Amino acid sequence: MGRDLSYAGVMGRRNDIMLKAVGIDYRNYSTGVLAFDYEALMREAGDIAEIRRIQRETHVGDTPLWELGNITRLVRALAPPGKGARVFLKDEAANPSGSFKARRAALSVYHAARKGYPGVSAATSGNYGAAVASQAAMRSVGCIIIQEVFDSRGIGQPEIVEKGRACEAYGAEVVQLTVGPELFYVFLVTLEETGYFNASLYTPYSVAGIETLGYELAEQMVAREGRPPDVVVVTHAGGGNVTGTARGLRKAGATAAQVVGVSVDLTGLHMASDRDFNRKSFTTGHTGFGIPFATWPDRADVPRNAARPLRYLDRLVLVTQGEVFYVTELLAQLEGMERGPAGNTSLAAAIVLAQELDRDQIVVVQETEYTGAGKHPWAQLTFSRRNGIAVERGDPADNAPGRRIVLPREPGQLRVKEFPLDNVRRSYLRNALNQAGDRRLLPEDYRFLADDTRQDEDRVRSLLKEVAASEAN
Repeated sequence: MGRDLSYAGVMGRRNDIMLKAVGIDYRNYSTGVLAFDYEALMREAGDIAEIRRIQRETHVGDTPLWELGNITRLVRALAPPGKGARVFLKDEAANPSGSFKARRAALSVYHAARKGYPGVSAATSGNYGAAVASQAAMRSVGCIIIQEVFDSRGIGQPEIVEKGRACEAYGAEVVQLTVGPELFYVFLVTLEETGYFNASLYTPYSVAGIETLGYELAEQMVAREGRPPDVVVVTHAGGGNVTGTARGLRKAGATAAQVVGVSVDLTGLHMASDRDFNRKSFTTGHTGFGIPFATWPDRADVPRNAARPLRYLDRLVLVTQGEVFYVTELLAQLEGMERGPAGNTSLAAAIVLAQELDRDQIVVVQETEYTGAGKHPWAQLTFSRRNGIAVERGDPADNAPGRRIVLPREPGQLRVKEFPLDNVRRSYLRNALNQAGDRRLLPEDYRFLADDTRQDEDRVRSLLKEVAASEAN
């Protein structure tokens, strides 16, 4: 009798499929109703010296750290007297596939090859697909990338189409789908049929691969300036970028560096909506990923997500689409560096944050990404107009996701919007209670929730009571 390929049948086998496709038995790390031994899981990836060695085999890492002198001068012209920190940028576009995602892919593909998998597969519409395809080519293993590209009219976002082209250039097979629940279904069927490794964004391999970015950044800054940075600004989407960078900073001794996550504000747009899919002009680094994954990381395609951003965020701020597009042009025209919008999400915030800090302090934007025909701001803005979205110059405060993109008239209009982390923690704990259901939480669970929200246990118990009371009402 053949396998049941119905949606219900495949979803019913998903845990077994994932177990075979990742080679990690997550049950071994469970310590409570919700809790698991996070640090033990992360040790699956090896220590940082080993990870750096693996990445260097395929030319990943050791990317340059640049001081943005012209942008620093601009910051100081806008800042109050005595304010205006120096702004540095880690140029991850120097990696083989053009983004920091090469660090994640390098480790995943290495372990896939070491464990004897015939190939790797990933469900991604972003830079990660190109990174996996590039690393698979270097390791001589097969590669299948599955993308959500089109809405129901068959119209694809230019940035996603561009990334699909990059995957194919590296020799990967690319499966392109319309937006909807079939992405995970097709991914599971692909893993089951091929026996390929699940190069998920959320395994310990993928997240530990980014630790070298934080470690390297701190190492370079100490060598250059004699001390670690004061603030590291990280584009926040699924949480791996924040998690890996922060862990790497800590391992390098940069424990006092403040980690600020930045997302593009796409409030009101639903990422799984056919209507909204092409009304967003960003495919990553936005609240549609950043908030859901922060409030419940284990919504991922593996049983336990190694990306746990609330453990590491000191601050979370939002910027608008128009501000990111504006700063993308600003970087090109002031510093002669044309880079894509994902990293420039952080740069948009860094220009504002640097104005709050003293002149002797240092802000580092921790990554850039390559740009290309479909990723360029003009391609994105043209696509927005075709989808009925107004593109205007004016005050970015008038930005309306899915309806209006407002480009600033001048750099003094750039600003950030605080997203209170306590609100995220409450949402996380609400999701934790829902996951626990009728099961009584154990002491191990309270310790885990305290670590996962970066609070003490008494504060977690208090918040849980507040959440439970609000749910009862």
